[in-house]
Amino acid sequence: MARKRKAKRGASRGGRRSTAKAGGKPRDKGESSEGKKGERPRGGWGETIKTLAIALVIFLVVRFFLIQTFIIDSGSMERTLLVGDLLVVNRAAMGSKIPLTDTRIPGYSEPRRGDVLVFDPPHDDTLILVKRLVGMPGDTLEMRRKVLYLNGEPQDEPYVVWSRPRDNADPGMMWQQRILLGGPRNDYFPTRDNWGPLVIPPERYFMLGDNRDSSLDARVWGLIERWRFEGRVMAIYFSYNRDSMRPFPWIREVRWGRIANVVR
Repeated sequence: MARKRKAKRGASRGGRRSTAKAGGKPRDKGESSEGKKGERPRGGWGETIKTLAIALVIFLVVRFFLIQTFIIDSGSMERTLLVGDLLVVNRAAMGSKIPLTDTRIPGYSEPRRGDVLVFDPPHDDTLILVKRLVGMPGDTLEMRRKVLYLNGEPQDEPYVVWSRPRDNADPGMMWQQRILLGGPRNDYFPTRDNWGPLVIPPERYFMLGDNRDSSLDARVWGLIERWRFEGRVMAIYFSYNRDSMRPFPWIREVRWGRIANVVR
C-alpha cells in the first residue's frame, strides 16, 4: 500500500511538471489575456495613418487617371443629358494628364465619331464641356436647313433636339473661312443652321451639342485638338431636377428612371 501511494505522488508531481513545460511561465497576477498590464496595443496611430495614406493614393489614382464625375448644368445636350444629370466619365479611355506636369498618359482607345466626350474647350481654359463628336480628321461637314451632312450624306441623328424655328447668324462663325472647302469666299456668311462645307484638318475634331439651337459649340469657337479630351461619358449615376423650386430637390425631385442609364 505504501508503494502505491508513493507511485501516485510521483505521477502527480510528474503531471505538474509537464503542465509547466507546455504552458510556459505562469502568468503574473497583473497580466491579462491580451498582454501585460499597461502594454499598448500594436499598430495604433501608425497603422491608422498608413491605412489613410493608402486610401488617399487609391482615390487620387482613380480620380485623375481612371474615373471622373461630371454634373450637367446647361441644356446644350438635351435630350441625351439633362440639367442635374451626374455622369461617370472614363478617363482611361482617352488618356489623362499627370497633375502639375505636361506629361500625358496615353489612353487605350481613340475618339470615335458619335462619342459623347468631356473636354477642355479652346476658347476658355476655365471651362470643362461635354458635347458629341461629329467631325473627324479628313471629314467634310456641312449643315443645310438644320440637317447635318457628312461627306455629302445626310445624317440620321435621333438624339438631336431643335427648339428655335428662326435661324440666326453669329460673327464668331467666320473662323470657318479657314477650312472652307475650296478656300475662303467673300460671299460666305454662315448661320447656325446653314454652314459649310468644311474640311476637318488632320488632328482636329468638330464637336456639337445635341440641342442644336441652344448649344455654343464648334460652329462658333472652332476645332479642338486630341489632347483636349478628358474622357468618354459612360453612364448617369444619379439625376434630379436641378431647376426645381422645391426645397431639397436632390431628395424630392430624383429622376429614378435615368439612374444607371448608359449614355449613347
